[in-house]
Amino acid sequence: MKTGGLIAGVVVLGVLGGLVWYTGKNPDAGKKSDTPVAPKLVTLDPAQIEGLRLAKAGEDPIVLKKVSDIWEITEPKHLGADSEMVSPMLGGLASISAERIIDEHPTSLKEFGLETPVFEIDITAKGGKVYKLLTGGETPGTGNLYAKLGDDPKVYTIASSVKASVDKTLSDLRDKRLMTFNQNKLKSFTLAARGPVFEFSKNEQLDWQIVKPRHYRADPLQAQDLIRKMVDARIDLTGNYDEKDAAKAFATGAKIAIATATDEKETQTLEVRKAADSSYYAKSSAVENVYKIMPDIADGLNKSIDDYRDKRIFDFGFTDPSKVEVNGQAYEKAGEKWTANQVQFDPASIQTVLDKVRDLSAVKFSEKMSGTKVLTLAVTSGEKKRVERVTINRDGEAFNAQRDGEAPVYIVEAKNIGELQKAIAGIKQQMPAKTPPSTNDKKK
Repeated sequence: MKTGGLIAGVVVLGVLGGLVWYTGKNPDAGKKSDTPVAPKLVTLDPAQIEGLRLAKAGEDPIVLKKVSDIWEITEPKHLGADSEMVSPMLGGLASISAERIIDEHPTSLKEFGLETPVFEIDITAKGGKVYKLLTGGETPGTGNLYAKLGDDPKVYTIASSVKASVDKTLSDLRDKRLMTFNQNKLKSFTLAARGPVFEFSKNEQLDWQIVKPRHYRADPLQAQDLIRKMVDARIDLTGNYDEKDAAKAFATGAKIAIATATDEKETQTLEVRKAADSSYYAKSSAVENVYKIMPDIADGLNKSIDDYRDKRIFDFGFTDPSKVEVNGQAYEKAGEKWTANQVQFDPASIQTVLDKVRDLSAVKFSEKMSGTKVLTLAVTSGEKKRVERVTINRDGEAFNAQRDGEAPVYIVEAKNIGELQKAIAGIKQQMPAKTPPSTNDKKK
C-alpha cells in the first residue's frame, strides 16, 4: 500500500468525521429554511400618519383625524383628542412587524378568528394610502395574535402589544381638559372665589400683576399655581357618568369659583360648584356638558385676592444690590468693596442688613398708612439699576411698610423690624489689614 494513499484516506475520514460532529451539534445546518422571513407590515414615520380608524367588534368605531397638526375625534362624535394618549399610539402603529407567517394561502380565516376580526385598525398615511390591519384570536401558548393586512391573504402572528396600544375607549382618547387655552400665549386671567373678581395681567417686566380691582404686586409662585390649576382642570370620568345627573348636581350646587383665561384667540370660562354630596362639578365654555372634577382643583381655585398678593416688601430677591440707602445714608458697592463718603465699610455687616431687608414680608395688608416714620430704605439692583424705596412707620406695637409710589400697605412683624434695626446698628467700617512684623522686629 502506498504511503500517499494512506495519508489521503486518513484526511478524508477526518473531514467526514468533523462534518458528522458539526451536523450533530447543528441539525439545521446546510438545510434551506422553508419558512418565509416575516416582513414589516407597516413602516412609517409617525408624523406621516394623518388618520386612524379603530373598530372593535360589537362597539362603535372611533375615528381620529389630524387637522393642522392637532388630533381630533370625528366619530362617534366630535371631540378633542388627548395628545398624551394619541402620541404613543402613533409610535406603536408606525412600525408593525410580524412575528412570523402562519399560512400564505389559508383555505379559511375562521380558525384564526379573522373571518370576523376582533379588531380592525385603519392607518391613513400622508397621500391617502390606507393600511388595514385585522387582528383575530390569540395563538396557543404565546399570547400573540393572528393578523392579516387588508386583502393580502397571508396570515401572520403579531405581538399582543399592538392591539393593547390601540384598545382604547372613547373616554381614554378624548381630551379631558376643561380649559384648552394656549398657556404660552396667555394674556390675562381672572378669578372670582372668596370676594370680588380680581384680574391678572403682565407688567413691562413680563411679571404677572393684579390689575383689578386695584393694582397689587402678585406673588409669582401663586400666580403660576393658579394658571396650573386651570390647565390641570380635567374631567373625572371614574365611575358611571350620567349627563343629566351631573347637570342637576351643578345647578343645585354651591358656587365655589369662576375662572377665566384669555389667550391670543379667545376667553374661556370655568365655573366650579360643590354638590350636596361634597363632590365638585365644573362647567366650561370650551367643553360641552357638566363634569365632575377632582377636589384639589376646586380647593386650588377657592382662594381670596390676598392669597395671590406678593407679601415680600422688596423684589430684588437674590440679585446683588449695587447700592443700599438707610435713612438717607448711601452705601455703594464697587467690586467687593462697600463705601460711603469715601470710607470703606465691612462687607459682612452690609450683607447682614441686606439679608434682613430681603426677608421683610407682610403678615397681612392694609390700605392706609399710619403711625410715625422710623425708617427709610432704598435698594438699587440689577443691570438696569432698578431702585426700590420703602418707608416704614411705627403705629403703637405695629409696623407699616409702604413702597414708594404704591398705595398698598404691608403690616410687618415687630420682631423682623427689630432684627433689621439691630443689623443697621451693626454696620461698621472696614478695619485696616494688619501689617506683618518685619524681619528686624522678629530679631529684637
